[in-house]
Amino acid sequence: MPPLTTTAHALLGLLAVQPWTSYELTKQMGRSLQHFWPRAESKLYEEPKKLVAQGLATATTRTVGRRTSTVYAITPAGRRALRRWTATPGAGPVLEFELLLQVFFGDHGTKADLLDNLDACAEWAAERTRTNIEVAREYATGTGPFPARTAQSTLVAAFLTRHWDAVADWAAWARGVVEQWPDDLSAATPPWEVIREVAARPLPPSPIGRIRSAEEA
Repeated sequence: MPPLTTTAHALLGLLAVQPWTSYELTKQMGRSLQHFWPRAESKLYEEPKKLVAQGLATATTRTVGRRTSTVYAITPAGRRALRRWTATPGAGPVLEFELLLQVFFGDHGTKADLLDNLDACAEWAAERTRTNIEVAREYATGTGPFPARTAQSTLVAAFLTRHWDAVADWAAWARGVVEQWPDDLSAATPPWEVIREVAARPLPPSPIGRIRSAEEA
């Protein structure tokens, strides 16, 4: 059996919640996982078929009216594969942020361009925060989907909330800095206080080391 991709494991995780059609899987990915594991829809439609071929999922036909669709469900082997995956620490985040890239090369544009890109960063964060609040209100009133998984979902939601807040706070701070710069960005003064503050921080200890020390004690 070829090694499973992270996306395959993500789909197994969704199938462990309930059976889905390919369309339903794609929509659920868009509702939840797209914020931290975005993938093209075409790939999501193909991946369940591979899970079936590997014995990790089953496929059955469902007919509603004139519409026929394939429903995928996880198998015991699929649950074992999912359990093995969750027991092994995965890779850390990889940031892909086009607006931040444009800020990085902002000296090749105008000050107005740079300010516009920072405003776009703030709006990006605001849009996701608005959606986040709507979802949180669903769970707060007891109408959120899959209430049995609220504990795990909240851990991820807390991370995303802080991430979007961090982007919004950074965009507001960066805008204040850039507004003080001259139109000729090559003559801009770096915010040295930020560099000095970061440079003065002590190196953080390894959290894994702390855990092991506590276990040994």
